[in-house]
Amino acid sequence: MASELRNERKAWSVLIVSTLAFTVCFMVWMMFGVIGIPIKKMLNLNATEFGLLTAMPVLTGSLIRVPLGIWTDRYGGRIVMALLMALTVPAIWLMSYATEYWHFLTIGLFVGLAGGSFSVGTPYVARWFPKSRQGMAMGVYGAGNSGSAVNKFVAPVLLVAFGWAMVPQVYAAIMLGTLVLFWLFSHSDPAHLVPSNVKFSDQLKALKDPKVLKYCQYYSIVFGGYVALALWMVQYYVGEYGLDIRVAALLAACFSLPGGVLRAIGGVLSDKYGAHSVTWWVMWVSWICLFLLSYPQTDFTILTVNGPSTFHIGLNVYVFTGLMAVLGVAFAFGKASVFKYISDDYPKNIGAISGIVGLAGGMGGFILPILFGALMDLTGVRSSAFMLMYGVVWVSLIWMYWTEVRKTPVMGAGAPSLSHQH
Repeated sequence: MASELRNERKAWSVLIVSTLAFTVCFMVWMMFGVIGIPIKKMLNLNATEFGLLTAMPVLTGSLIRVPLGIWTDRYGGRIVMALLMALTVPAIWLMSYATEYWHFLTIGLFVGLAGGSFSVGTPYVARWFPKSRQGMAMGVYGAGNSGSAVNKFVAPVLLVAFGWAMVPQVYAAIMLGTLVLFWLFSHSDPAHLVPSNVKFSDQLKALKDPKVLKYCQYYSIVFGGYVALALWMVQYYVGEYGLDIRVAALLAACFSLPGGVLRAIGGVLSDKYGAHSVTWWVMWVSWICLFLLSYPQTDFTILTVNGPSTFHIGLNVYVFTGLMAVLGVAFAFGKASVFKYISDDYPKNIGAISGIVGLAGGMGGFILPILFGALMDLTGVRSSAFMLMYGVVWVSLIWMYWTEVRKTPVMGAGAPSLSHQH
């Protein structure tokens, strides 16, 4: 009994410090979403270059996910997480001395390692809990995504008070402090180590499975889209509505915060109603929100009997922020439900498949900001970013309809009765 209690205490201790560590890692990973704005001015960047700048950390954070997952199985989450955090500290600190565009891109690649922490912590915390509570544990840990909202509360205040160069210095100190806390309060259990003989090439073979490809596509929206918009939103508010960077960041947090925190609830809902139902609803809600968000500020002139009459159509700040908040909630549930699909379909190699799907989601977060910038430079229409996302959601809805919905008879003798669905 005493040992069970001790284990329970250890498990919660591990979950709490790991979630804290992940939140800080995510905050650092999203740093350019705020400090990129003064840097853009300083270096005179166009929208495409700004997109590339914000996306750079996302690239390494995504590519390193798969090997990190393998190493966590082999060496244990505690040591891998601690080393990962230690590696990012000097890179974050150096950022405040960067002056050229290529400096920022290069340092961004190293800072991006922090984003790989997701695939270390997920298996690490899950193994401390019994099967029946692993969804909860992974959901709580995944809520560390809200680090992108923390960034939006902290960075603008520092930026306005001390200039952008202060932000990386403070973040480096926070990361170091978190590393110390993590090391003091985390534990490792040799029983959790898996003799991992999985090769990187074996994992990539999973991509031949059409189901895995489909989950990659879903995740590239709900996670990739989340990361991309979390990076893009502050400067969108500044540009579109002419807001102060602090106000812009607070409004952008209305999207990032629910998008992170509510992931745990998404996990519970997916356990209850199944991954398919949750994901189907998520896609429809996203589709409607993105359709409305895509609408550019428009002036119509109608020729009436009494001469031309002009009226304006466009989203004001309040409606826009409301739609973004709904989209954030939908994405949060979607992130959890895609992982539920994986644990349902691939219980044996959940690490390998979630590594691949996580990589796809991260690549979505890398490619989307660059495309947002390119579209904006090409069309001059700010809401073209949402038009692009709207198109991506269309693909998912059609794919999901043909592969999942159409196979389910809705009426008649073959229809599933409610009691059999669960």
